[in-house]
Amino acid sequence: MSTGTEAGALPAAMPVPASAAERARAGLARLRAPALACLVPAALVAVWQVTTAGRPYSLIPPPAEVWAQLRDLAVGGVNDDAFSGTLWTHLAASLERVYGGFALAAAAALPLGLLIGRVPLIRALLDPVLQVLRPVPVTAWLPLAMILFGLGPRSAFFLVFLGAFYPILVNTVFGVRSVEPRLFEAAAMLGCTGPAQFVRVVLPAALPSIFTGLRLGLGFAWVVIVVGEMTGVQTGLGAIIMEARQLSRTEIVICGMAVIGVAGFVSDWLVMQLGRRLLAWSPNHG
Repeated sequence: MSTGTEAGALPAAMPVPASAAERARAGLARLRAPALACLVPAALVAVWQVTTAGRPYSLIPPPAEVWAQLRDLAVGGVNDDAFSGTLWTHLAASLERVYGGFALAAAAALPLGLLIGRVPLIRALLDPVLQVLRPVPVTAWLPLAMILFGLGPRSAFFLVFLGAFYPILVNTVFGVRSVEPRLFEAAAMLGCTGPAQFVRVVLPAALPSIFTGLRLGLGFAWVVIVVGEMTGVQTGLGAIIMEARQLSRTEIVICGMAVIGVAGFVSDWLVMQLGRRLLAWSPNHG
């Protein structure tokens, strides 16, 4: 008679639970990267503290004073002045301009880059002009932007647009021109010709370079936001930095810089996560 387990059959191997030491080692391995990332900032803050503590007339405030000011900007209750509790209003205004200008830049640079990279006639017409305009710094456009768009947020949008436009455009053109010719030959053999190659061949092959351009463009949008908000706007991180500079409130200037850095870091992380999901097939995006 047969039993529940046939003769000679081996029972299925049961998973061996990880020991406490193995779990501890795995936890330490996960904490290694964040710990290393915090090492240099912690060292910089320590040097900052040593060089500024106990100097009441120093132009650079110590970290504790900057932290107190940051809390006051966020929730108030420390200094109770005109800046107290205004951080979120300024951050929301800058986010709107950064992402608005970045979206406009992406909407213009992506199709233009695909056309310049793929169509020789359009490349011959537009590429020389764009290469002449590309080295002009955003700060040089500031007076002209205020003449064209007036004082206010429209000039800020335009300057952020300029900052994000060229990195996206250049990387898109590079990605399109780097597509291997044999891919077009293979697509043509399968019946994919003409404009259909843009969607089925060019765009997928150029996506890694395009996402690199998007990361750089969004980063440059945060870089130029202070310049963009020198155009007479009343709210925004750049506006509060410039106002604090005029009042010699260096602690507020440093707070604004720190918030821009954190916001830019989070923005870059979000683009990276999106790229990893869409480019999981690419060996260059793990």
